[in-house]
Amino acid sequence: MKILVLNSGSSSVKYRLFEMTNENCLAWGLVERIGSGGAILKHYRHDGHKVKLSAGVNDHAQAIKHILSILLSPNHGVLKEREDIAALGHRVVHGGEKFTESVLINEAVMDELRDCIELAPLHNPHNIRGINACMKVFSDRPHVAVFEQHFINRCH
Repeated sequence: MKILVLNSGSSSVKYRLFEMTNENCLAWGLVERIGSGGAILKHYRHDGHKVKLSAGVNDHAQAIKHILSILLSPNHGVLKEREDIAALGHRVVHGGEKFTESVLINEAVMDELRDCIELAPLHNPHNIRGINACMKVFSDRPHVAVFEQHFINRCH
């Protein structure tokens, strides 16, 4: 089972793809400079292969599509098909007092996250933007919000 974990910021989306049967990180990277006209995708594979590409990325939705594209790439990717991704995890900076543990995202959770924007106004709006973009591309997969105090970085 593979899990795609994302950290959406104001002008970047960082990602890590895990194989959960052994908890290995298969690939990681980021799309940076979203909306600047000079976006860059940096992608690293577990075997040391790396690639840096320029890309036209105007928003988080396009960044997610570029990330999926590189993960599926015959030359650079680690996935055979989109369906290999079983679920997605999203780093969220602040969940207020309501969320003390990770939570399966639904519309009620999204409403609560929007209510927490004032607790982390520099971060939560971008985290929410990334979640919304991913939910459009992966509407058929479960999404989980992982709050900063629980977020673990397990790759390089």
